[in-house]
Amino acid sequence: MGWLILLLIAAVASGAALWLRFPRPLWTMLGAALALGGVGYAWQGRPTLAASAPAPRPDALLDNDAISELRGQLIGRYGGEAAMFTAADALSRSGNKRTAVQIMLGAVGGDRTSVPYWTELGNVLFAHDGYQMSPAARFAFRRARTLGPGDPAPFFFEGLAWMRAGDFGKARVFWNRALELSPANAAYRPAIEQRVMLLDQAIRMMGE
Repeated sequence: MGWLILLLIAAVASGAALWLRFPRPLWTMLGAALALGGVGYAWQGRPTLAASAPAPRPDALLDNDAISELRGQLIGRYGGEAAMFTAADALSRSGNKRTAVQIMLGAVGGDRTSVPYWTELGNVLFAHDGYQMSPAARFAFRRARTLGPGDPAPFFFEGLAWMRAGDFGKARVFWNRALELSPANAAYRPAIEQRVMLLDQAIRMMGE
């Protein structure tokens, strides 16, 4: 079943790239990213294991798997946007951060009003620029927030970037806003609440 999902993501990513009229060099990059994702699944995936909710833990604030799960809940696991994020993430994690930026610049160029695309562009620019909130990363996140003022995703991921950059105060501002924008019955709300709680604890501990 897991491989079927992976093939579906590959098909959707290819369709999205075609629709967005990506330049030919980016097709090669996209294919390489999806191949990396497949290798990672084969190495780490456990498709026969029954799904279960992970127990809350402090390191979940920056846990890549937990963040990926939350992103899926915030923006969806399927469709062209999710497939592009899978490709960009695979490239960024494998050290090809510049290519990940190029992938997302191509996506934004094809749809300048996409809140998820601008949000992910902010993510990959942040990683590309040494995990610092560079002017380019700030611009991308700000554009995402402007286009989707009622969407919690841009606020959450900008807060995550500030968290990784070491500015817990700014991270708290954006995470609080993401929580305010999250519907009471949203599947992702408990995860955001947990992170706000853990971040508050960390801020209090640093102040002691």
